[in-house]
Amino acid sequence: MKYMKHSRIWIGIVLLMILLAVPFYPPLQQYLSIPNEIVTFNKSLVEVPQLGETVQVDTSEENVEAIDSSAFYAQETGDSELVYQVNGYPIKKVDLSVLDDIKVVPGGESIGVQLHTRGVLVVGHHLVKQNDEALSPGEDAKINVGDVILKINGDTIKDMEDVKPYVEKAGKKGEKLSVTVKRGKETIETKLEPVLDKKDNDYKIGLYIRDSAAGIGTMTFYEPESKKYGALGHVISDMDTKKPIEINDGTIVRSSVTSIEKGNNGSPGEKQAKFSIQDNKIGSITKNSPFGIFGKLTEKGENKSKPKKYDKPLPIALSHEVKEGPAKILTVLEDEKVEAFDIEIISSIPQKFPATKGMVIQITDPKLLEKTGGIVQGMSGSPIIQNGKVIGAVTHVFVNDPTSGYGVHIEWMLQDAGVNIYGDKQKEAS
Repeated sequence: MKYMKHSRIWIGIVLLMILLAVPFYPPLQQYLSIPNEIVTFNKSLVEVPQLGETVQVDTSEENVEAIDSSAFYAQETGDSELVYQVNGYPIKKVDLSVLDDIKVVPGGESIGVQLHTRGVLVVGHHLVKQNDEALSPGEDAKINVGDVILKINGDTIKDMEDVKPYVEKAGKKGEKLSVTVKRGKETIETKLEPVLDKKDNDYKIGLYIRDSAAGIGTMTFYEPESKKYGALGHVISDMDTKKPIEINDGTIVRSSVTSIEKGNNGSPGEKQAKFSIQDNKIGSITKNSPFGIFGKLTEKGENKSKPKKYDKPLPIALSHEVKEGPAKILTVLEDEKVEAFDIEIISSIPQKFPATKGMVIQITDPKLLEKTGGIVQGMSGSPIIQNGKVIGAVTHVFVNDPTSGYGVHIEWMLQDAGVNIYGDKQKEAS
């Protein structure tokens, strides 16, 4: 009995070791790497994983032509199947969806950005002096930094100038204001009593507020038919609250780069640029999302300094089509001149669902490294081109290594821009 008990233990250990080792068995790893679904565009080459010489991959559909056992050419839009076979017996089926080709014009231009918040954003508290004491009415009313004031006494607040008349009127009458505040996804009602600042002889509420934000970035793309565009590749957050700005509207304008502060380890660099919100308007801003800012161009504008090969519509690549290896980015280093620079795609994640950090990239171009030290602020949104296709945009720099950073896949920026790349077909998890 004792011998049998030990035997069972050893058998259990061996079976456990086999179970743990199976996923690392190369043929099984290769099999598990085959997706259940592949989505590609018309007139594209589709490469599929291989399982060895004895396994054949075939399709009977006419819209897909076999180049060899590892590559197929999508001739027409539609749905089909790729079948892995061993001696005629199917061992794996892959759904293949061929979509209408989507082309966008890559950007690279430097743009000035101005956002107008929805309501007014609370960015800080301050004390109001009253004789021997000082207090902040806004803080006492439980209004927090990052809150958005939407209404006062039931009336919609659009900008900072709307606030002062309510404060003065309530202060003189000794009344409290009814304030509607948005905090995250919540809407909160509170009472706020203005107090008289003895020094300035003015009624105040003890809140620092802001109704707009401005900065520079880089245009990523525009879709030539709809004029929908995407830029920046990341959300714009308020510099004080560090929270995403909930926008009412906004404007993008032409911008000219005047100088560059070079980045180094621990200190990202920055583009310095000039622009006028009143002049050179080229588009509206209707959305500020984790994937950038989006809207519609009102004017394309000529950019004679942009390389001609990039000043025309180019096809896009989905996340699973991006390869590790060389690529280029388009960006401005001086004035409004768009140039192409060499980078390396260090890694790329085939994403089934939207995510901001899809690629790790590294700047390799000697000229760009000499001028900027790598990725600098204001370069966000610079389009990434690989094999003649727009694959994404530069988004973030690694603080401890300014030569490297993250990129976002173009797929998700197009989705937030309202460009439907899937047609009537909804993308499903494989």
